[in-house]
Amino acid sequence: MSRATRVAGRLMPEISLLRRGRKSAARGGDDAEVEVSVPANFVCPISLEMMRDPVTAPTGITYDRESVEGWLARGHDTCPVTGRPVRLADLVPNHATRRMIQDWCVANRARGVERVPTPRVPVGEDDAEEVVAGVSAAARRGDAAACGAAAATARALGRESERNRRCLAGAGAAHALSSAFGLLAGEEPIVEGAVAGALGEILAALTVFFPLDEECRSCIASPPSLKSLASLLSHGGELAARVSAAVVLRELASSGDRHALEAIARAHGMCDALVGLVTSPVSSQATKAALVTAYYLVSSGDRAAARFAELGVVPAAVELLVDADKGTSEKALAVLDAALCADAGVESARAHALTVPVLVKKMFRVSDMATDFAVSALWRLCRAGAGAAPCRAEALRVGAFQKLLLLLQVGCAGVTKERASELLKMLNGSRGSVECIETVDFKGLKRPF
Repeated sequence: MSRATRVAGRLMPEISLLRRGRKSAARGGDDAEVEVSVPANFVCPISLEMMRDPVTAPTGITYDRESVEGWLARGHDTCPVTGRPVRLADLVPNHATRRMIQDWCVANRARGVERVPTPRVPVGEDDAEEVVAGVSAAARRGDAAACGAAAATARALGRESERNRRCLAGAGAAHALSSAFGLLAGEEPIVEGAVAGALGEILAALTVFFPLDEECRSCIASPPSLKSLASLLSHGGELAARVSAAVVLRELASSGDRHALEAIARAHGMCDALVGLVTSPVSSQATKAALVTAYYLVSSGDRAAARFAELGVVPAAVELLVDADKGTSEKALAVLDAALCADAGVESARAHALTVPVLVKKMFRVSDMATDFAVSALWRLCRAGAGAAPCRAEALRVGAFQKLLLLLQVGCAGVTKERASELLKMLNGSRGSVECIETVDFKGLKRPF
């Protein structure tokens, strides 16, 4: 027995739950923390937490299903306590212990303990193969309704537990869903009716089985499939279908598959659909996914950057940045910086009144990544060119000089440090009568910018 196991064994009797209880009426009825001791035989030896779905190994040791299956999934093949061989198929549900845990929870309900729900039976290999076969068979028949129902079943089962997800993935769920999408998409995109509903269900199920391998990506990145994806993104009947389409596209674009990225860039209407999700957001998840996909496309080459700039991604990103959260800000700044590699992107940014103020605002208090992109984008705008002088003047007016000084003093590295230093030189030459603080004026640095 390992030292960690012996320590865990000593700790188990002392495990307790802290739950919110109620003080007595004499104490005013306010909330107070009440310590509830959990019996040692209810605690999983791996997680040291109360078991929710106890299973017993052939060694006689009972574990929580999620914990021991995670242990086996990480490459172990022995019982954590005894060191004897254990397989996933050897685990048996311990209904007696589970009922005892539930009874104990009910008995302690007044002390704030919630009852452990009865776990669902996990999917077996035969059941997983049956579900996957149902998706494939319905797609080959062209039965959109049946295919959508089978995909919805696969998604629901996969989301129930990590074990179910692995079991379905091992049965080829991702391959079956990708092929089904390609078969139902056809040559002409259909975004209404049973086919559209089935395509939405397939995409939603696919998101459960990320990451996709090369074969799956090839199916989704085929021209007919991408046409249907673009149609769903633009005017899909269901919001869930649009969100799922955006998430699947993000998976394709961020996979490092050059062929898939080129296929997305060539797909008719795809760039327009992505910019549309940024311009007119339908959900935070869809907007973030669209920004990530747009970033990879814009970064893939000057032609793609120019195309997105022409479609208005720069003003869309700038306006999105005004009151965006951290995650959205990082992604929008990344797209904006990449779009400024194209002349059309620079012209569009310089023409928008909020571009420079927003970049200066996002230079601090978001994240290091946001700072890097904001400095880079401002550097691109203030470089030599016909419209550089007004950008420099605007940057000085909104306090960029002070923020760049502070950034260099606080600390930054690499390309960001180089570009911040270059920006300071550019702005210093354009200051004129604009009031700026000196590098050593720490009192001035404390002023709000």
